[in-house]
Amino acid sequence: MVIDQTKMASLAKATSREDVVGRSLWADARRRFFRNRAALLGLGLLIFVVAFALFGNLIAAWNNSDIDYNVMGDAAASAPSIADGHYFGADTLGRDLFARTVQGTQISLLVGVIGSLIAVIVGTVYGAVSGYFGGRIDGFMMRLVDILLAIPYMFVLILLLVIYGRSIGMLFVGVGLISWLEMSRIVRGQTLTLKNREYVEAARAIGVPALTIIRRHILPNLVGVVVVFATLLVPLMILTESFISFLGLGVQEPQTSLGALISEGAGTMSYGTLWQLAFPLFFFIITLFGFYFVGDGLRDALDPKER
Repeated sequence: MVIDQTKMASLAKATSREDVVGRSLWADARRRFFRNRAALLGLGLLIFVVAFALFGNLIAAWNNSDIDYNVMGDAAASAPSIADGHYFGADTLGRDLFARTVQGTQISLLVGVIGSLIAVIVGTVYGAVSGYFGGRIDGFMMRLVDILLAIPYMFVLILLLVIYGRSIGMLFVGVGLISWLEMSRIVRGQTLTLKNREYVEAARAIGVPALTIIRRHILPNLVGVVVVFATLLVPLMILTESFISFLGLGVQEPQTSLGALISEGAGTMSYGTLWQLAFPLFFFIITLFGFYFVGDGLRDALDPKER
């Protein structure tokens, strides 16, 4: 049998080590994510919202607390006007709605991100410890989670704000500390699978402490699940904050949030000031859509069935 030397040489060259480029899990996930049009749309929306929150004040003609006495109390004159510098119009107190929408977007994003960060940290550590140790420790910790899940979290949050004051710091902590329960259950389930892997058993066999195994071997392998859940948790935090602010228990004047602005706009709709509701509601909706699309895209990209 005659072997074509040219074909053999090209085959050897194609399979040589220096020409074979391997792709990691994260490289494959990144390729799948950028092929997802909905995820790219969500990413573009988030970039737009973040840019608006960071740089919106640079193009605002008014400060968020300044009062334009020329339009104060005159609903017809407070409509959006580039000439007056009120790009989104002014509210019934003569304050620039553009600057207040920028501030409201900043605070809503902060509540969402910081609240999710607190929930992710507490839930991940709690779930990893519970799943790794198992037995009675796991049973006790999970029953405690079940009891806490049975308590209406919105009632707890309102109670915390009433007792400790309606400050933005308390809102951050309250929203985060009541939202870690589902995160802990997800992490616990993943940890039950990971703790029986060969590398974990090998580390346990050579005497590595349990907390070190959790920190070095369990938590790094939970990054994908945690990132996806955190991305989907941010809009839930924003919705919670908006509902609290809509009730008047959230961010207090002179600060504002998208929920507070929507509440104010809904109260003035009967006076014909539709812009006071439309602009904050627009940024609220695209922020939620952005996070949901990105979260779904990350979930699909990191799904083991898609590898």
